[in-house]
Parts: sequence; C-alpha cells; structure tokens
Amino acid sequence: MSAHKLERLAASIERAVRQVITKGLADERIRGLITVTGVKVLGDLSEAIISVSVMPEEHQELTLHGLNSAAAHVRHEVGELVETRQLPKFRFRLDRTLKKQASVLAALEAAKDDLEKRKAAGLVAEPPAEPDAEQPEVPPASSSESANSSGSAPEGPRA
Repeated sequence: MSAHKLERLAASIERAVRQVITKGLADERIRGLITVTGVKVLGDLSEAIISVSVMPEEHQELTLHGLNSAAAHVRHEVGELVETRQLPKFRFRLDRTLKKQASVLAALEAAKDDLEKRKAAGLVAEPPAEPDAEQPEVPPASSSESANSSGSAPEGPRA
C-alpha cells in the first residue's frame, strides 16, 4: 500500500477511534481525559499503533491496560465507521510528549519570571540595544578588494 494511502487510513482510524472513545467504553479501568495523539499503520496493515495521552497522570497505566483489553471492541466499532477491506489490529500506547512539552513550557515560564524578578531587583543588567536590522553593518573595504574593482573573482595561485 502506498504511503499516501497509509496516511489516509491512519487519519480515518484516528477520527473513528476518537468518536468511539468519546461515546464511552464500558470498561471501568478506562477513565480520565483520553486524547488520541496519533495513529501509525504498519505497511503490511497488520497493526495500527494508536498513541493516547491520559490525564490525570494517576489513571494512565490502568486506562492504557483497559484500552488494550478493549482493542478488539474498539476495532469492531471503528470498522463500522471506516470503509476499508482490511482493518489492522489495534495496539494502544501511552504518548508522554504532551506532558513533556507542558513541563518544558512551565520551566521556561519559571525561568522568565525569575529573570524578570532579578531585573526588577537590579541584579541583571539589560543587554545593549541591537543595531537597526534594516540597515546591515557593512565592513570597510580592504585594500585588496579595492584593487580588484572589475567585479571578477580574484585569481588563485597558479600551479
């Protein structure tokens, strides 16, 4: 199957899985805010790896276990929503990138606040102003450049 068709199938599966999860699943282990962050379909259509993010963090492992236990049911429900001859088996995996991004953004915000506090206290000097970006600084021409004013490239050493 071509890469384009695999991407289209993955996008269709992702939309359908979101619908099925939004409708709700009867498994008590599946709870919290579940976000489908991506779907990767293997080239031989044997498996679709569905990445999910679960909030709050304490529900992650149990919800992931419940989703993998309900994978056949979810696949059946998705099969009714997606028109394809062959639907791959589903495997859910935890996507931790959203949490990592949130922690990096929080750390950057904390560093910014700390810098502003230090500036207010006079502990950090302001950086010098940058020259105008519209008029770049042009270095003065050297004597060898002015000697070659014909516009051609300077000749290299002869062998």
